[in-house]
Amino acid sequence: MTIADNKKAFFDYFIEDRFEAGIVLEGWEVKAIRDSRVQIKEAYVTVKGDELFLFGAHISALPTASTHITPDMVRTRKLLLHRNEIDKLIGKVTRSGYTLVPLNLHYKGGRVKCEIGLAKGKKMHDKRATEKDRDNKREVANAMKTHKR
Repeated sequence: MTIADNKKAFFDYFIEDRFEAGIVLEGWEVKAIRDSRVQIKEAYVTVKGDELFLFGAHISALPTASTHITPDMVRTRKLLLHRNEIDKLIGKVTRSGYTLVPLNLHYKGGRVKCEIGLAKGKKMHDKRATEKDRDNKREVANAMKTHKR
């Protein structure tokens, strides 16, 4: 079940490959995520040492769940992947000019997972072409819908 999507990632990047990562969260963050108080539109994945971190994801604290702590809403959260996946991603990012973007947050087996994408940035003309294709598909669908009546 999807919690939050990053639709902007598909507009700004060509997604080459996808990986599912676990996230190290605190208790109040899990409660806030279950209440859909999360936003990953401006988030990205950074490499520090030989680990991956989710940076810029905004999780708003619930007023009832976080009374005894001071929550940091945009703290850096560690991503959990297998070592061979991490090495593959770090190699691609450092050598090939790829970037890592979070695509969505979802539940899997009662746990919160983050789907990250290995992405290459789009140029402005690529974004325009994507938008043009989307508009054309929408017009064709509308024409087919009205033609069937």
